[in-house]
Amino acid sequence: MTNLSQYIEHTLLKQDATKEELTKLFDEAKKHNFKGICVNPINVATAKKYLNDTNVKIVTVVGFPLGANVSEVKAFETEKAIKDGADEIDMVLNVSKLKDKDYEFVLEDIKAVKKACADKPLKVILETDLLEKDEIKKACELCVEAKANFVKTSTGFVKNGEGAKAEDVKLMADIVKPHGLGVKASAGIRDKAKALAMIEAGADRLGTSSGVAIVS
Repeated sequence: MTNLSQYIEHTLLKQDATKEELTKLFDEAKKHNFKGICVNPINVATAKKYLNDTNVKIVTVVGFPLGANVSEVKAFETEKAIKDGADEIDMVLNVSKLKDKDYEFVLEDIKAVKKACADKPLKVILETDLLEKDEIKKACELCVEAKANFVKTSTGFVKNGEGAKAEDVKLMADIVKPHGLGVKASAGIRDKAKALAMIEAGADRLGTSSGVAIVS
């Protein structure tokens, strides 16, 4: 029997999220014993206050949602988020540079954030909706080389994007898992059937705003 709550990072990243909605997110995470919550950097300190006496991990995003910040800014964002109480960092890969085959830039960009993470786990969001299969494969290889801790499918911000797909999760898992990295499936996971399909494909974490519906 899969304990779904321990896969779920209960997520609220929309730009108009209110204090009331955030408080609800934190309370639900506590009630259902979710693995973590994922919020924007501005909300990390508040999350830390609410969840300090729990095992719920505080996850935040860096270079979000486009991945187009310069590496120094991503690194600074990371350091600040950790200072505010973040347990894990989800950075967005620079998709443009990957498409241009500027692999050295992509590698150094991830390394800069990994260094800023110190001992905190780093997940790299590939934005699979925008990538061909060979680009997903290359991105995963770069994440392995940069010593990231997870690869992640999506931001959930691509217009008309499908988000996490089982075939992409499997492809990612096949490449990174032999090297000890995990896989986070996120975006478009709204029910238990899809959550289980992602886990079956190789996901270790699920980023979703539908956590309560999934475990209920």
